[in-house]
Amino acid sequence: MKKRSEIAKHISSLCSSLWVRHYISSKIKTDPLYEGVYLELKDSKRPLMDIGSGMAILAFYLREKDWSNPVTAIDYDERKIEAGNLLIQKGGYQGITLERGDARESLPTHQGDVTILDILQFFQKTDQIKLLELAAENVAPGAKLLIRSGIKERNFRFFITWVVDVFAKCSFWMKAAPTYYPTKETFEGVFGKEGFDLEIRPFWGNTPFNNYLVVIKKLK
Repeated sequence: MKKRSEIAKHISSLCSSLWVRHYISSKIKTDPLYEGVYLELKDSKRPLMDIGSGMAILAFYLREKDWSNPVTAIDYDERKIEAGNLLIQKGGYQGITLERGDARESLPTHQGDVTILDILQFFQKTDQIKLLELAAENVAPGAKLLIRSGIKERNFRFFITWVVDVFAKCSFWMKAAPTYYPTKETFEGVFGKEGFDLEIRPFWGNTPFNNYLVVIKKLK
């Protein structure tokens, strides 16, 4: 099984932009996100829908870990979709569809696992709830909805999270500025009821950010 450093080197080598190459390499090496999602999904035989996928780096990482389930990646940034589709071609990745979509409006028909990673803060509170409920409808019985998000808390980690998100907008890496950060109560209000198993745990690794992994399993 490939190490994270090997995966980072290979995926980043597919990029023509020096900045994007460095971004992908450092993110895979330092952020626990992709390996953490892989560990949650490694035994799943279901298709995956990645909402707000960006260039679909998660899908590439899963392929490098020999995870072959079909992946539908959705984002609304045309630049990242174009860049990601080029990487799919260069990497020879099979079974990955990267397409444009606005999660606030609708999602493709899907029944399997679902991921929403690092995008909730760009939605208004009411749109967050709508997205979470819509995503849950696309989770198959026994499957998982995995969410990584900064959570609003009164600490320095949250302040750093907010500053970096604002910088991402100012540098044009992200199209939108952070609007509303969810709280633990946000997830408990949607998933803390019959039919779901909800777990919220710290997921910042060695990063300075106030990120949590929210694991929702739809009960059979």
